[in-house]
Amino acid sequence: MSLIEKLLDVLNMTGEVKSTASVIISIGVILICGFLMTRLTKLLKLPNVTAYLIAGIIIGPSMINVVPQQFIDSTSFLGDIALAFIAFSVGEYFKIKDINKVGPKIVVITLMEALLAFVLTFVVCYFLIRLEFAFALVISSLASVTAPTSTIMTIKQTKAKGPFVNTLLEVVALDNAFSLILFSVAISISVALGNGGSVNASEIIMPIIYNIICLAIGIVFGFILKFLLPSRRTTDNRLIIVAALILLFCGVCALFGQSPLLGCMAIGTVYTNLTKNDDKIFAQVNYFIPPIMLVFFVRSGMKFNFADLTATHTGFVLPFFLIVIIYFFTRLIGKYCGGLLGSAIVRTPRNTSFYLGLGLLPQGSIAIALATSGARTLSSVGLGDASDALLTIILASVFMFELIGPPFTKLALYLSHSYETKLDNLVPEVEVNKQVLVTEGTSKEVETLVAQIQRISEEVGYLSEIEEAEEAFTEAAEEYHDNMHYRRNYRHFINKK
Repeated sequence: MSLIEKLLDVLNMTGEVKSTASVIISIGVILICGFLMTRLTKLLKLPNVTAYLIAGIIIGPSMINVVPQQFIDSTSFLGDIALAFIAFSVGEYFKIKDINKVGPKIVVITLMEALLAFVLTFVVCYFLIRLEFAFALVISSLASVTAPTSTIMTIKQTKAKGPFVNTLLEVVALDNAFSLILFSVAISISVALGNGGSVNASEIIMPIIYNIICLAIGIVFGFILKFLLPSRRTTDNRLIIVAALILLFCGVCALFGQSPLLGCMAIGTVYTNLTKNDDKIFAQVNYFIPPIMLVFFVRSGMKFNFADLTATHTGFVLPFFLIVIIYFFTRLIGKYCGGLLGSAIVRTPRNTSFYLGLGLLPQGSIAIALATSGARTLSSVGLGDASDALLTIILASVFMFELIGPPFTKLALYLSHSYETKLDNLVPEVEVNKQVLVTEGTSKEVETLVAQIQRISEEVGYLSEIEEAEEAFTEAAEEYHDNMHYRRNYRHFINKK
């Protein structure tokens, strides 16, 4: 029995009151614990996803056992919702004008890095570790997934820019679309084998057809979203409409047992290309979803059990912790070599080909959401052991990749000269017509110092600006306040009349 259930029993809570209180208190505890853990991981410069997973492990059944098991079991739908909002945000980076600049090169690089990671992981898992064919297929398909959140976060922190950054962002965005199709095919084959049936061509083709249908529906939703969001629409109503359409689409996908990832990416892609300059709605969505993401990832951490890592389970030759280590290094090699090979085929610059794979290592939110969806699917067809194993291995590997992913991405950005850390290199050459407060004959060291001070002043000014997402919400709050003020004055005028 969890601590929350014991507390409610002490207070003599029963029936519907106990059930309602249990859910509300559980959500509050999850939010507080997730937030507090980010305060600790921030000191170590770790991403928030890592903090949420750690918080979930600590308050989960395997350790303190704070949250009731019933809450954990009944909130599996959070994975689809989190995946839907993540996918919509990723769609922002599929801008046709940017893709046309690079042409088919990005497609080739993405196919090579994703396929090599998948193939290499499958060969190792099936032939070396001797995992079952269906399970090896599913877990290998997840090896192709790259987390966009950690990569984007690292780029923003370093203020990196240039051709390497553009290529990296485009590959990461396209990688998720390809990985979804690969995962959908793998999970379908796994379910067919789990039911004792034979796999035929239709069982491979149908998942692709379903995803194409979801893609088409997502495109339609993207046009609907553009139609429902004219420029005159108030900011708060814009956010309500976006959330409503994403949840509606997510529900339609869940009704037919499909993942909302590809369709929601299509919604975001269509909208960002139709509006061209309307990026604030994505900032507002990113500012709106953190509580949802926090609850989802903390809940995912609750499903993790340390005891499962050291035990040898039925159908597995090795303990889970050895499988996790082998899976970790195999995916690392596959991603790096795939990025290197793909870049070499399309003849990208040396900086891109040698270091692109280092930026493709993070594996966080989407991998966890897909693993959660896959575990639920496997469990529904009677493969409960395989579903638990899938979630345990992926959670453990994600935790490791989230530790080394951002540092390796930062290293790739530095080695590709996408950003500089030396102060002398950060100082631009002083233009002739630029007014500098130095007298003639001043030494070069003083001139450099003055230029550095000017540079630092610009950086301080930049850092003092409000974040785009916060600015968008501030504008919404001010607009809402102005509307309410107008309504109060209007009512006062009517009453006075």
